[in-house]
Amino acid sequence: MIGIFDSGIGGLTVVRAVRALFPAADIIYFGDTARTPYGTKSPETVRRFAVENTELLLERGARLVIIACNTASSVAAETLAERFPVPVLDVISPAVEMAAALPKLRAIGVIGTRGTIGSGVYEEKLKAASPKTRVYSQPCPLLVPLVEEGWLNQPETRRIVKKYLQPLKMKGIDALILGCTHYPVLKDLIADKAGKRVRVIDSSVAAARNLAAQAAERPEIGPLLEGKGSLEILVSDVTGQFARLAQMILKERVELTHVQV
Repeated sequence: MIGIFDSGIGGLTVVRAVRALFPAADIIYFGDTARTPYGTKSPETVRRFAVENTELLLERGARLVIIACNTASSVAAETLAERFPVPVLDVISPAVEMAAALPKLRAIGVIGTRGTIGSGVYEEKLKAASPKTRVYSQPCPLLVPLVEEGWLNQPETRRIVKKYLQPLKMKGIDALILGCTHYPVLKDLIADKAGKRVRVIDSSVAAARNLAAQAAERPEIGPLLEGKGSLEILVSDVTGQFARLAQMILKERVELTHVQV
């Protein structure tokens, strides 16, 4: 079974992408809705949450964990890989690799939570993968709450996205990494405001492709992709809004199980 966790609803974009590639995979997802957002928390707190989330997924039968949260990936990926005896995959490295592979890449923008952008992890990895590429980052702290509230195409959301992207457009970026798994829910809006010439890198799609690449290299992963296609969704706080958004993202009816962490 594959375990996936995020601070809230956004990680379901990773679930969607994984199921598109591996429909037979059994997945257990945990959305830490009671403690969202992670992007405003300290690194120490996010690491503690990530450890607790991973323990929960392993107790429920997960044998591989995807950190479907850029903030947790930026500060806790190494901790989880060292602490737990299962493969732990993040969403940052795959997005960086996808971006670095683009032709004629001169300048790239990264949007994310304050925690992710403040960590500097994207700049570090992008400069290592593509030394000649200029990297510009922009924290977008309001986007996660807007997605969690379901404000996906309101005029206020459109204005906020436009305001966040304007400094990056002024830098002449060629590509834009969605450095938060909530952001693919707003992908069309973000792409529209970024402009037609800017290629948008979806970190959820990158994470799913990375799972495929890892399965080709690590024999213990392959069997995890061949199950019954089951999906269990755990949350630390049950809300009607989460259920509605989950159904919209996954395009199917969902059942939520409340758990304590």
